[in-house]
Amino acid sequence: FIPLVTPTSQIVGTQAVLNVLTGERYKTIAKETAGILKGEYGHTPVPVNAALQARVLEGGAPVTCRPADLLKPELAELEADVRRQAQEKGIQLAGNAIDDVLTVALFPQIGLKFLENRHNPAAFEPLPQAEAAQPAAAPAKAAASGIYTVEVEGKAFVVKV
Repeated sequence: FIPLVTPTSQIVGTQAVLNVLTGERYKTIAKETAGILKGEYGHTPVPVNAALQARVLEGGAPVTCRPADLLKPELAELEADVRRQAQEKGIQLAGNAIDDVLTVALFPQIGLKFLENRHNPAAFEPLPQAEAAQPAAAPAKAAASGIYTVEVEGKAFVVKV
């Protein structure tokens, strides 16, 4: 069993929905569920179902080390790529270029376009304009005055309005 905290709570929920939709437990295994079974999210507190694990591993081995240790370093390559593209496109990088490299790393689809246009306000949507102050609405008219009997938890109260 795994602790039901983000992201595993969403993974368990997604898998539960798939189980219901397909009418069979684990007929379809979500990519993230497979990741848990493969060990990509680290060790689970108790062993996972061996048959399900074998099914998603497809003859491969589970991750038994720190999953991040399996990632190849990418920052130096990305930095060189950003510098190359900036030079080709005439983009001036920030004094501390790592900030721009991280912008591209975090937002790969739009990061470079942002750097290219960061000094061009016309490239971005305009700032929202402050709305003109609206006059305050007139206060609502008071309900008709009178004497009312209100009952609360079996007790009657006389209210004069």
